[in-house]
Amino acid sequence: LTAFPPDMATMDAELKTIAKRQESVAKNLADAKTKAETLDGQVKLAQRLEGHAKAALKQSTHKVQYTAAIRELDERERQTASVARPLKELTARIALLEKEAEELEARQTQLQAQFDELHQIFLSEHENQVAAQGIHKTRCAELEAKLEPAALSRFNKLIAQRQGRAVVPVDNGNCGGCRTKLRAPLLSQLRAQGTIPCEFCQRILFIPPKQD
Repeated sequence: LTAFPPDMATMDAELKTIAKRQESVAKNLADAKTKAETLDGQVKLAQRLEGHAKAALKQSTHKVQYTAAIRELDERERQTASVARPLKELTARIALLEKEAEELEARQTQLQAQFDELHQIFLSEHENQVAAQGIHKTRCAELEAKLEPAALSRFNKLIAQRQGRAVVPVDNGNCGGCRTKLRAPLLSQLRAQGTIPCEFCQRILFIPPKQD
């Protein structure tokens, strides 16, 4: 039940892509807004200084003062423009990111609804498998509870290392996992104990009833 039909698999892949893009957009948006707050503060400061320069120009009574005030105002206006320009560009970028975030959310909502509907149909068509899967999980949990923690840890490592085949039968005196010929003393020990690890691949060996 982990392998979806092609149409559901396509939706699932798109949902994961959307989620990844949403994470990226959210980070970029947060960074942009933080930077915009800093630039906004710089613009306001530059505008205040520009206002002071304009006031000083109006109060100038001598030619020398007036000339100096004009230069000061020009400099303040350039400073205001130099910080206002990137703020304007950043504001436009924030608007684009917010629009993209809204579009992604709308697409995700639409796609998730379609996927959930198909998933319910998929599960209903495989109801027996769902029930069997539940029984299997319950039985596994019961058996795991009977194992010592160290034994369970070794078993889980075998599952991971041996592509899910931790327990294998003996076939014609060979390990059913690595196909290595087992020594006679090892086979005798296996018959006496029921299960033992393979000397070579460490998988848990057992002898099928028909071979015992």
